[in-house]
Amino acid sequence: MPHDPSIVFGKNVVLGEHVVIEPGVLVGDNAVIGNYVVIKKGTVLGNDVMIGDLVVLGKEPASSKKMARKPQKTLPPLHVKDNVKIGCNTVIYCGVVLDNDVLVGDLASIREEVYVGQSSIIGRNVIVEPNTTIGSRVTIQTGSYITADMVIEDEVFIGPCCSSSNDKYMGMGNFKHQGPIVKRGAKIGNNATLLPAITIGEKSIVGAGTVVTRDVPAGKTIVGNPGRLLP
Repeated sequence: MPHDPSIVFGKNVVLGEHVVIEPGVLVGDNAVIGNYVVIKKGTVLGNDVMIGDLVVLGKEPASSKKMARKPQKTLPPLHVKDNVKIGCNTVIYCGVVLDNDVLVGDLASIREEVYVGQSSIIGRNVIVEPNTTIGSRVTIQTGSYITADMVIEDEVFIGPCCSSSNDKYMGMGNFKHQGPIVKRGAKIGNNATLLPAITIGEKSIVGAGTVVTRDVPAGKTIVGNPGRLLP
């Protein structure tokens, strides 16, 4: 166990080999932390958390001169709540909250200013970009790209390799960044593409491979490229 007094451990914590823990980290009871994990300063881990091997928690974002939107200079620490499981080789940034019972698959990336609600699943190799809200009991399957500035409400299902975007004119600087808004209970099929600022209504269905260029009304089904509503 590290001797830094600013690092606080609960009861029955299990640490793997070569774990790096920075100052101010709090680890709850019964946490299991895998080999070669890096936990950055101030990170909070709840009770019964399980962290896989080769994970980075609480990473700070970087920027370059070319970036139109710079990350905030000051972000709160990463907060991982109770019963969260995080797979191997995952990177989760500071400014993120993972609520109770969230599952994050191997190789996932979750950027800063993201909230993930209770009992949601972030699948293997999913990318979640900044300033995004994901509700409770959401499933995002393998290889999906969740753009910045996106809102996903409760009980949404997103199939494998879904792609979304938030910049309608691709870097021209004349569009306020806004990702899709996916309303409660909507279902999105494999390889669907969601364009910026569209709204997918409650309990609507987006067929596999659909390119969604306009709003989808609640309870409706859209298919094809470009997407068309079924009667």
